[in-house]
Amino acid sequence: MVEHPELSGWSHVSLSVTDRDRSATFYADVFGFERFESIADERFDEYVLLHRPSGMVLCLQQHHANAGEQADPARTGADHVAFRVATRADLDVWAAVLDELGIAYSSPVDKQYGAVLCLRDPDDFQLELFWREHHP
Repeated sequence: MVEHPELSGWSHVSLSVTDRDRSATFYADVFGFERFESIADERFDEYVLLHRPSGMVLCLQQHHANAGEQADPARTGADHVAFRVATRADLDVWAAVLDELGIAYSSPVDKQYGAVLCLRDPDDFQLELFWREHHP
């Protein structure tokens, strides 16, 4: 068996979006990400966002070849992204925040493996706020 070197976590998540300005505003208003880099490439324009409290990095790429299609989890690629929260009660606090922002979401659901609240970004990409009692 091959012995793999250790991973220290995710570096970043990159999403393909139809309007990077609209998406950057959404992720800033809802989750507190802030723009810290803008990249122009011959294939896409990108914003790199930072969530300072957690150190998470989110890249929003608006590809020039994108004809405006919405996200579709049935196609090969990402199905959803889940943000971890510290406590089950945090999901209820998030529900109140999303209500205040006018963002549609599913009520928190308790499952055997944890609890989850789902919402969608401006491109209909599913986001989750997820709590699990014991993380490995």
